[in-house]
Amino acid sequence: MTNKHIEIVDWDDAPVEKNHYPAGISVTGGKMIFLSGVTAAPAYHSHPHVAEEFDKMPQDMEGQTRAALEKVKKSLESVGGTMRDVVDTVWFLRDMTTQEEMRKVRREFFGDHRPSSTTVQIVRTATDPRCLIEIKVVAVVDA
Repeated sequence: MTNKHIEIVDWDDAPVEKNHYPAGISVTGGKMIFLSGVTAAPAYHSHPHVAEEFDKMPQDMEGQTRAALEKVKKSLESVGGTMRDVVDTVWFLRDMTTQEEMRKVRREFFGDHRPSSTTVQIVRTATDPRCLIEIKVVAVVDA
């Protein structure tokens, strides 16, 4: 069994209290987990998409972020991981002005854990035009 070691990469003079994420992450050991992009939509849905399958999604950023992160948590648990195993996140937002609502929920799920992070604004997700957020996650669990 190979145990992982995760190290935060920050500059020596970095004002950590101003940052929700580090400059980078260094990982040795463990098994890498790459999650497909996660939205508030049902994880398993029809292809081609059927609009009615997405009618029960929350309509606000806070609700959609929470629903998506619950799915991330469930996927990680299925491989023996937790949110503390997340080393990298990419947040795709339809509207960058809703970023603080996303961050509020992110703090609920990650607490003081700070994976590396990138946030970008997009026109829409491939899943459904009502999706306000999609999250891409890389985690490392003990092997």
